[in-house]
Amino acid sequence: MKNFEKYTRGYFLPPEPSFDWTKKDYIEKAPVWCSVDLRDGNQALIVPMSLEDKIEFFKLLVEIGFKEIEIGFPAASETEYEFARALIEQNLIPDDVTIQVLTQAREHIIKKTFEALKGCKKAVVHLYNSTSVAQREQVFKKSKEEILKIAVDGAIMLKELAQETEGNFLFEYSPESFHGTEVEYALEVCNAVLDVWQPTPDKKVIINLPATVETAMPHIYASQIEYMSKNMNYRENVVLSLHPHNDRACGVADAELGVLAGADRIEGTLFGNGERTGNVDIIALALNMYSYGIDPQLDFSDMPKICELYERVTQMQVNPRNPYSGALVFAAFSGSHQDAIAKGMQWKNDFDPEHWTVPYLPIDPQDVGRSYDADVIRINSQSGKGGVGYILEQKYGLHLPAKLRETMGYAAKSVSDHSHKELSSKEIYDIFLKEFVDVKTPMDIVECHFKQETEGISTTVTSVCKGEKTDTVARGNGRLDAVSNALKQQYGYKYKISTYQEHALEQGSNSKAIAYVGITYDGDKIAWGSSIDADIIRASIDALVTAINNAFGE
Repeated sequence: MKNFEKYTRGYFLPPEPSFDWTKKDYIEKAPVWCSVDLRDGNQALIVPMSLEDKIEFFKLLVEIGFKEIEIGFPAASETEYEFARALIEQNLIPDDVTIQVLTQAREHIIKKTFEALKGCKKAVVHLYNSTSVAQREQVFKKSKEEILKIAVDGAIMLKELAQETEGNFLFEYSPESFHGTEVEYALEVCNAVLDVWQPTPDKKVIINLPATVETAMPHIYASQIEYMSKNMNYRENVVLSLHPHNDRACGVADAELGVLAGADRIEGTLFGNGERTGNVDIIALALNMYSYGIDPQLDFSDMPKICELYERVTQMQVNPRNPYSGALVFAAFSGSHQDAIAKGMQWKNDFDPEHWTVPYLPIDPQDVGRSYDADVIRINSQSGKGGVGYILEQKYGLHLPAKLRETMGYAAKSVSDHSHKELSSKEIYDIFLKEFVDVKTPMDIVECHFKQETEGISTTVTSVCKGEKTDTVARGNGRLDAVSNALKQQYGYKYKISTYQEHALEQGSNSKAIAYVGITYDGDKIAWGSSIDADIIRASIDALVTAINNAFGE
């Protein structure tokens, strides 16, 4: 592309090597989660949520298990202010949940914020000002000293107003645009704020390091965080928080490496909603941990419900390929993938292993409210025998012989290819019935009578072909063999029964059985037939008739 020369790296490395985080290979426990859906996610919407929508969303977040929820920017609009008051006055905040509000380091905004929080049982007041080189030079036109003073003055005002306002208040500070701030300077500002607030074990302070605009690769962010964590004053009384955005599509990686580097807390949104490319997706983060056998302390077991409410109140759409939450993330259309999943599920059922290891499925879809038959194996023109066989087995109890699964797979692929659509499980079953069950033309058997003889079984077969009824007597080493010999004798068919398989479809004395018959003809060609009946002999005969009609019918 042209004009690449006008861009440069907009981040700063820490002044000393900070790579201890590279020695860790996974996150051992869940961080503190803070949902910012109702503020960061809300301000990103074309039509912001109404008061009623925000209350409904708040209740969902509580149900999921969030203990810290940023509810908005009370000084920004009347709806934001009323929302804070409604939660407090209607006693909608559980005792174990802390709400959080955002405020700029400006006097009238801070005062309005505390008015909105009056009487709150427990709230975090989140103070921020931008510290980056670009913001200092281009927006505020202020020196480092002047920017630091803004932060300190805001911290002092928070402390004073918290003492004057009814309620229980904790403090959070963010050097906005941390990515574009000299790391040593960001540390200086944060430490100056901490010196004002004097955090204690009983009243800790949150220092939040936002990738407001993601400008660095995740390992740079992690090194910055490690340096801040190691050099921050009062570290034992500081909750080190991250607020990653997703401008470089690395928000999840930023958060995960940041936790390895010392962060204690993550601010993010469901589905990654937020300004520009969005915030970090807490669902992806939490379920990444879950897939490693670590309790994320959040409950996403009813993902369809969460998706429905989110889409309704935000008027946004969950991408069908969104990790873990999208409608198609567990769906396998590829034939080889379907075959591996089907075999993996069978292996799981056979051996009942301690851990989940099914190919192509990082977690069990049922753990997030998805179903195997509707959400995993999906059939279209890209599908194969494994997927079709899996659906017929799971949904209808059919255990097709391997070669019949292959033939049925091609039949389903052909229908999907010509109709240009995905096939439902019922449509697949209907294809099976049409192509391989009780095909009675051009030939059919009306009735059979058997007699046990010394040398085997004799039969009298009454058959109809193209409207002409005939009786044929023949012998065989079993009933199906005798019927087969009668048909060969009467109509001159040349074939060999290469496969015979049967199984019960239901349990109990009145259960039906299904028979599958495969015949080989014209060298290596194979034709298939099947039939379902309470009488397995009748089912096997009708299956043979179908196979013959599929092979020789006009």
